[in-house]
Amino acid sequence: MIRFRSLSLAVALSCAGAAHAEDLMQIYQEARTSDPTLAGAEATKLATDENIDQARAQLLPQIGISLEYSRSRSGDNGTSLVRLDPIGHPDDYTPIDGTTRTTNSRTTSASLSQSILDISKWTALKASRYTAQAGAATYDAAQQQLLISTAQAYFNVLTALDALRFADANEKALARQLEQAKQRFDVGLAAITDVNDAKAQHDQAVATVISDKNAVDTARESVRQLTNKEPGEFKKLREDLPLDHPTPEDPSAWVDVALKNNPSLHSAALQVDAANANINTARAGHLPTITGSVSYGKSPTWGDTRYGGVGSIPSFAGDPKWGSTVGITLNVPIFSGGYTQSRVRQSIYQRDYAQDQFELGRRQVEAATRNTYRSVIAGASEVEATKAAVVSAQSSVEATQAGYEVGTRTIVDVLISQQTLLQAQSQYSAARHAFVMNGLLLKQAAGVIEVKDLEAINALLD
Repeated sequence: MIRFRSLSLAVALSCAGAAHAEDLMQIYQEARTSDPTLAGAEATKLATDENIDQARAQLLPQIGISLEYSRSRSGDNGTSLVRLDPIGHPDDYTPIDGTTRTTNSRTTSASLSQSILDISKWTALKASRYTAQAGAATYDAAQQQLLISTAQAYFNVLTALDALRFADANEKALARQLEQAKQRFDVGLAAITDVNDAKAQHDQAVATVISDKNAVDTARESVRQLTNKEPGEFKKLREDLPLDHPTPEDPSAWVDVALKNNPSLHSAALQVDAANANINTARAGHLPTITGSVSYGKSPTWGDTRYGGVGSIPSFAGDPKWGSTVGITLNVPIFSGGYTQSRVRQSIYQRDYAQDQFELGRRQVEAATRNTYRSVIAGASEVEATKAAVVSAQSSVEATQAGYEVGTRTIVDVLISQQTLLQAQSQYSAARHAFVMNGLLLKQAAGVIEVKDLEAINALLD
């Protein structure tokens, strides 16, 4: 089972009392409900799912009702002999110049058609299912990415806050050094160069504090972008951080899990399957189709004939009965100008592109898994090393300060030791946060990161 041995301890500590500051899980829950990227991924998944219903609908009966009305007029300019009163004067013909005929028609019908044989519709349904599964995998990847984005934004804030805290302490220490250098200069125990050196270092420290304050604001803004609200105070990573290695301690085992479970890679593989189905859909354009149909309706007509300006005679076709028609249509494609062949070639090229994207993704996932695994292993040692460096740098500052006071060390030595302490403290903070993040990144690359992993990290905050 792929896991970190430290997680069981971390979860056990999650029952510790919560402070008023916001923790990692609070930030995640807020991001989960308001992050537009995840919401967009969900909407895309739901839209993609509709392709299945649309493709299936092409295989089901198509039922429709239609009502059509038409009116036509025709005429001629010749002279006709017409009996205007055939009852009273049956032999009385009247010459009429110009005839106009009007015909009205109304058709009412209901129809049902059913695809009996159309391979392209079945392959399109198969492709839509693959595409929907790929969309679901992409959404899973977006959910996992939100876990990483939340943790990354949170620990970026912690790193920036630590850097500001160290820079502020460094500025205060250098301010004391500057004051001490001035006092020693006033009594003739130091040269003016000591004052100038101390002032230069102090001015640089003030500038660093200003820059680090801006970095904190920038990091907090990233959290606000995720949650759409102004964040409060942040709980910090506790000092006794577990530094256990990932289990199993074999990068190849993690790569195997990643190739099997990584949702982005799974989505790319399903896109290849969908592209193959699309090739079959395009090739089906060469195959015959069979469609059955049933219709039921009637179509009465009526109108009149006008003879010049004399009069008109109505005409009716009677009242037709409702009638039904049943038929089967066989369509055999013979030539479509090369359209079908072009669609086949296009689908093959798209399949090749999907395969290339899958191969690219596979290599990236494998590289990311191996790199993050090595980062976790190296990160544990780096945390220990930078922690020891802080202790050494603190001792160096104290020893150098004592030597400066008795005249065995110079102000430059003191300033250098103070700067070394600041760097060691910042590196230690960054190493601790990077170790936690690399553990999450390894699980993301393997495709097994879950909310409980974030909860375990949250238990390490106080």
